[in-house]
Amino acid sequence: MSSITQPRATTTAPAPALDRGKLFNRLCAVCLTLFALIWLVPFAWALITSLRSDGSITQDPTSPFAGGWSLHAYSYAWDHYPIGSWYLNSLVISSLAVLFTVGFCSMAGFALALLRFRGRTAVLALVGAGLMLPSEALVLPQFIEYRSLHLLGTFWALILPSVAAPVSVFVFQAFFRGIPRSLIEAARLDGASWWRVYATVCMPLCRPAVSTVAILTFITSWNAFLWPLLVLNQTKSQTIPVGLASLVNNTNIQYAEVMASSVLGFLPLVAVFLVFQRQIVQGIATTGIK
Repeated sequence: MSSITQPRATTTAPAPALDRGKLFNRLCAVCLTLFALIWLVPFAWALITSLRSDGSITQDPTSPFAGGWSLHAYSYAWDHYPIGSWYLNSLVISSLAVLFTVGFCSMAGFALALLRFRGRTAVLALVGAGLMLPSEALVLPQFIEYRSLHLLGTFWALILPSVAAPVSVFVFQAFFRGIPRSLIEAARLDGASWWRVYATVCMPLCRPAVSTVAILTFITSWNAFLWPLLVLNQTKSQTIPVGLASLVNNTNIQYAEVMASSVLGFLPLVAVFLVFQRQIVQGIATTGIK
């Protein structure tokens, strides 16, 4: 008897789908690398220019190796300009702005997310309207307000405007709304007040939101230029951006010194971002910032 043998069915792995996934990942990596290189060009150019002499920059501004490199611009900028005072002023203002912003905006976000009170919708609409107003439109009203309060020329004129930040309020509100309601109700049934729920239950859980708001507030306060320029009138009380702008003279621009001061100005921000980049990404992913 002859047996009829049927051909075995061959199974093929879905290789095209896998190859498409790898190709997409490689394309994303290439795009990220290109954008990173483009963004690093200004920083690299400022660093290289700060290491050159003013004469070589004037004669051959496009050649990064002409004239040699030295740290003379950094020592000159540090000895002839109050950069240390500018650093201290920016650090104090940014730190106090972070402290007050996290405190007040977290309480506002907690109230808007979990409490039910009369006028809540109007307050929420008012906070949303604050997102639509550009900061330049608030300069004149704020100037008149702080002049009437006799706060011009003080650090409080720079700290208080950043306390009521609509973006920070919405970040905390979004995070507090994601906390399980059963956890809050259990704390309330145990006799905890709303203040205790806020301080001992919600705030320990929203560390990513606190980190995000703190870092973004610090960077925004450190880089602020227009409002500190109008408020602070003494040289030693100025911040880093305002102080760096005063170094640029229309008659004689010392390129190496200006670039050295700029490098000294943005190095703290780079250090903050490199140290807390994981907290920034985690906070953005958790709170849903767009």
